[in-house]
Amino acid sequence: MGGEYTEETYGGVTALVGTRRGAYPYANSLLVQGADATLVVDPSLSLTAGAPPADLVLVSHAHEDHIAGLGRYDVPVHVHQGDLAALRSREVMVAAFGLPAEAADATDRMLRDEFHVTGRPDALGFTDGTVIDLGGRTVTVVHLPGHTPGHSGFLIEPDGFLFVADIDLTSFGPFYGDAGSDLTEFEASMRKCAEIDARWYGTAHQKGVIEGASEFRRRLTEFAGVIERRETALLAFLAEPRTLPEIAEHRFVYRPHVAGPHVEPVERRTAAQHLARLTARGLVTETEPGLYRTA
Repeated sequence: MGGEYTEETYGGVTALVGTRRGAYPYANSLLVQGADATLVVDPSLSLTAGAPPADLVLVSHAHEDHIAGLGRYDVPVHVHQGDLAALRSREVMVAAFGLPAEAADATDRMLRDEFHVTGRPDALGFTDGTVIDLGGRTVTVVHLPGHTPGHSGFLIEPDGFLFVADIDLTSFGPFYGDAGSDLTEFEASMRKCAEIDARWYGTAHQKGVIEGASEFRRRLTEFAGVIERRETALLAFLAEPRTLPEIAEHRFVYRPHVAGPHVEPVERRTAAQHLARLTARGLVTETEPGLYRTA
């Protein structure tokens, strides 16, 4: 499996738009050129056939669709400290998905065979606010956790280009269903993005590059609204007492036709986070151990 990319230019930033507009299993990458060095952000599956040369690679987070082209680069690779162990080891990456043993083994094979993930033990860690100076152009790390612990965006100046990675504005909505994901952190990261004034906002998947802060904020509000819709639907479902397995089976994240061993664990972890929050707010009560209903 591989793909091709097309180039779109935004000042000194080139968006390497993946196959099918970067829809999974593909993703959108960036090429950022300065007077002294060039870097690539998130070398995706679409770069496996012919990756542009670079002096270093930045990874927004340790998910397979963002690193499938990493094998094309024998240069320094950097990721946030929160995702460093997962980028260094495919075993750690798979464990972060929180899958049952059999599914984890199948996922490990998929990452190896379809996404060319081998682990990068030489990967280096950055932190929020780290600045990479390329010569006349800087890239500043913006830590945006929630999707993964280390999920990060990159603000590129003087172009005013903010890459927001998997805060991707798709109709699917925010994903916070991995073992290391966090709903509260995801919401805080979206608020952080909204406070950054940029000329362009680059997403890792189908929505591509959005021009203008007002348009980005409008779309971000719609994206965040998926969380509220999930909670509203969950509260309605809990008009009758339900167990967590029943809630997971009902599905508040994936559509009914979506199949795979990841579905149940993601639905369960997503529901558990919402239940904890709704219970703390007094909107849901645990009528007996493991049984929930609206208060």
